[in-house]
Amino acid sequence: MKGKLLIFSAPSGSGKTTIVKHLLSLNPSLGFSISATSRPKRDNEVDGKDYYFMSPEQFRQKIELQEFVEWEEVYKGQYYGTLKKEVDRIRNTGNHVVFDVDVVGGLNIKKQYGDDALAVFVQAPSIQVLEKRLRERSTEDDASLQKRLGKAIEEMEYASSFDLILVNDKLDDALKKAQTIVSNFLT
Repeated sequence: MKGKLLIFSAPSGSGKTTIVKHLLSLNPSLGFSISATSRPKRDNEVDGKDYYFMSPEQFRQKIELQEFVEWEEVYKGQYYGTLKKEVDRIRNTGNHVVFDVDVVGGLNIKKQYGDDALAVFVQAPSIQVLEKRLRERSTEDDASLQKRLGKAIEEMEYASSFDLILVNDKLDDALKKAQTIVSNFLT
């Protein structure tokens, strides 16, 4: 039997990556779907672990060859997407696939896989908390931060399109709720 799909989507800074890493540490039947991107690699990131990094030209070529389950040009010249072979790699082992993807990508995956997928929107308690979290990361300059906040406001409008909304107000509570969500969906 092929594994199910767990989609965690959120604006940057909502805590989805922290939640996904926690779930992966607790559940050996989960496999992380590594996204592809054309954005530059950050110092702490590893190709093939954090993302599959490629040039915009390589990314566009894979789009033409229809090698993505979903993809989006999130910022001008910066593409993100999920490779079909990545999903198949995990599902064919019988494991369940966990996605840490942007909001539009998450909804596109849900649309393709239907009831085999659960789409969870991770939400910060407010835009002010989201901004504070992004500033504390120290990975963005002011222009990039403002761009991410603008995108976050747009993405929050999609929350009601997801199967569930998980508010990440207190991290420990959000982690427990996420584990319950996963357990309920997989059993």
